Amino acid sequence: MYRYLLGLIASFALLTTARADSWKAGFAKVAITPKTFMWMSGYGARTAPAEGKETELWAKAMVLHDAAGASSVMVTLDLVGIDRTLSQAICKGIQAKYQLPREAVVLSVSHTHCGPVVGTNLRSMYFYDDVQDALVAEYTKALPGILLALVESATAKLAPATVAWGTGQANFAVNRRENKEADVPALRAKGPLKGPIDHDVPVLAVRDAKGALQGVVFGYACHATTLSFQKWCGDYPGFAMQGIEDANPGTIAMFFAGCGADQNPIPRKTVAQAKQYGNELAVAVGKVLAAPMTPLKPILHRQYEEIALPLHAIPTREQLVKDSTAADKYIASRGKMLLKALEKEGELPKTYPYPVQSWKLGDELNVVVLGGEVVVDYSLRFKKELPAGKTWVMGYANDVMAYIPSARVLKEGGYEGATSMVYYGMPSVWASTVEEQIVAEVHRQAKRAK
Repeated sequence: MYRYLLGLIASFALLTTARADSWKAGFAKVAITPKTFMWMSGYGARTAPAEGKETELWAKAMVLHDAAGASSVMVTLDLVGIDRTLSQAICKGIQAKYQLPREAVVLSVSHTHCGPVVGTNLRSMYFYDDVQDALVAEYTKALPGILLALVESATAKLAPATVAWGTGQANFAVNRRENKEADVPALRAKGPLKGPIDHDVPVLAVRDAKGALQGVVFGYACHATTLSFQKWCGDYPGFAMQGIEDANPGTIAMFFAGCGADQNPIPRKTVAQAKQYGNELAVAVGKVLAAPMTPLKPILHRQYEEIALPLHAIPTREQLVKDSTAADKYIASRGKMLLKALEKEGELPKTYPYPVQSWKLGDELNVVVLGGEVVVDYSLRFKKELPAGKTWVMGYANDVMAYIPSARVLKEGGYEGATSMVYYGMPSVWASTVEEQIVAEVHRQAKRAK
């Protein structure tokens, strides 16, 4: 009997040691589809609120504890974007509840163009009445509480887990700056398309102590712009997540948008095409899950910094007055917004507090987390300059304030390099140093994580 008890004690000690040296993880999801048909985000040409629902819009959360017990939270949202004010409100609620530093929280949006207007994101693009304005304000105000409850639900499910990673491929993203949409089918038949692309599909698999798949985090660098109709829909990322969850009952799949600001799914426009791309992505993830994946030690390094990213030139009050009466309604809308900001603050800021974040999982996997609509040049550069094959780059995270062009795209101009700033209500294009400042901060964080 004594030996039996000693054996039980020894077994229990081994079990608790194993658990103490392992990850803990919890996942949860909640529908965030507006209950009232309200104005949709993503396209300025829309003239009416949503009229139906193709799919639910989801918020999903992953809570991770490493072996030291440090907690980290990732939240993904089926939204076009979130602004700085909303991001801070969400993060402060989570931080206060769980005593977390800012670097422990990642907020990511899928950038579906079939979600609602949220906060001031892309506000100078939309023209709607007071009723719609009130609906936007109500929806935005409710989000921090909804997401805090979501994180609480994921935290309640924390249990010992293993975490592993791998990378797949999906080939439907097209560089939209280099290939005319109408020409893409014919160009594909002739050979490779023009322009830089990133077809990697990063996959993080979290399994419980028995090996059952608990959650999957995956990404892709491509705009979620297959659809432009008047229905709520998660677009191809939503269909991909649904496909993964259907193939793995009980699993929660979370999508993050990579550096796809200059990448489009082409051809596009139909639900069938969105489902096709979603299926391609889900199949790519499934292949990674079915193959041997690289396990990660339960160690998580987290960093977050806001760098002062300079704008090229701040317009004078006289210029803003002129803009406010421009024939271009979007320039006029931005001019009016900036005039109000100028009157309230006394001056317009010359820089923007741009968020740069990084998580290093285990001893090897680097996850770079960038705000805004980031062009593909950044992911390609970081994958060369940081450990090859072990670096993932997430865009559209924490604050979607504008497009983030590379030096090349900024010089070339066009929508991603210049004119999109009007729709985001930014007073100017970025300064020429934008890429090097972001790259320098990413390298600083990577160096500190070693």
